[in-house]
Amino acid sequence: MPEIPMVNLRKQYESIRFELDEAISRILTKGSFILGAEVVAFEEEFAEYCGVSHAVGVASGTEALQLALQACGVGENTEVIAPAHTAVATISSIEATGASPILVDIDLMRYALDANLLARSITSRTRAIIPVHLYGCPVDMNPILQFARENNLLVIEDCSQAHGALYEDNKVGSLGDIAAFSFYPTKNLGAFGDGGAVVTGNSKIAEKVRLLRQYGWKEHYISSVKGINSRLDELQAGILRVKLRYLDNWNLRRQQLAELYCGLLADKELTLPVKPENSSHVFHQFVVRHPRRDELKQYLMEHGIHTLVHYPMPIHLQPAYVRLGYSVGNLPNTELVSREVLSLPLYPELTEEEIKRVCQNVIDFLSAV
Repeated sequence: MPEIPMVNLRKQYESIRFELDEAISRILTKGSFILGAEVVAFEEEFAEYCGVSHAVGVASGTEALQLALQACGVGENTEVIAPAHTAVATISSIEATGASPILVDIDLMRYALDANLLARSITSRTRAIIPVHLYGCPVDMNPILQFARENNLLVIEDCSQAHGALYEDNKVGSLGDIAAFSFYPTKNLGAFGDGGAVVTGNSKIAEKVRLLRQYGWKEHYISSVKGINSRLDELQAGILRVKLRYLDNWNLRRQQLAELYCGLLADKELTLPVKPENSSHVFHQFVVRHPRRDELKQYLMEHGIHTLVHYPMPIHLQPAYVRLGYSVGNLPNTELVSREVLSLPLYPELTEEEIKRVCQNVIDFLSAV
């Protein structure tokens, strides 16, 4: 039988090939490739989509988060609270500013930063909190926002896996002070290479990000502040403009396929994703948990079904971050989840028959153990 991949970007391209080819041809014909009309148009369209007044296109999601932090004044001798269960990019972005990450454990429903642990994590140097909307599920933002207001902290959303997700009828990215998005090709809204954006309702912060993304230039070749080179190019912006028009429908399809997964795998010895009542989960990943995760992963691979682990080792236990001073047992929920999570194939072009095949193989494994 044919293999079932984790994602199939060729199928997505084929579904909107004419529009993508037209956009690429239009940009190539213009001969303008950096920070031109396509970037401006995408920034306006993406800001409107997110429900904010400003979007700034940058070169990657990692740099979007870094620049968001820097624009908010995060740097040397400051601290940023973030979950330990996240992509390494979240933490490396903090360190790129010169700030120190303070890692917090997660809850076992949303796999997100546990707001109940914030009070014990704050110090006089804390400047910001980064809630990560992991796997497409919005963080429970209200308690985090309240804590931030009470302690004069900034909230910087990491939305890299949650394009279009809703929390109490508001898009993620519009909830905190500023937010970062990634447009890596496999994201719900993905480019044909790296790309990212910073979104905010604060005009002063947006202007600072615009300076920082291009050497701190207010006028050409004159740096008013220290900046970097982090520009979204015209080709990626044009591609993203096409794909943005399909994002809500693609997210709906992801939700429908997730419902099918949940129905077929209900009442099995498997922990399924939770869909919080006040949120709209957009299922960037369909993540299950099982104590014998590695055996399940191997079994599915032997039957032609690709899976991934997001993420196999907690940040606080990785060699690069041992120096932060954490050890085994410090963040028990994070460590448990890292041992058990498995992402099953999920993308809009996946067929229901393929979902049924995945589920039958999962059920066969569970019946045998």
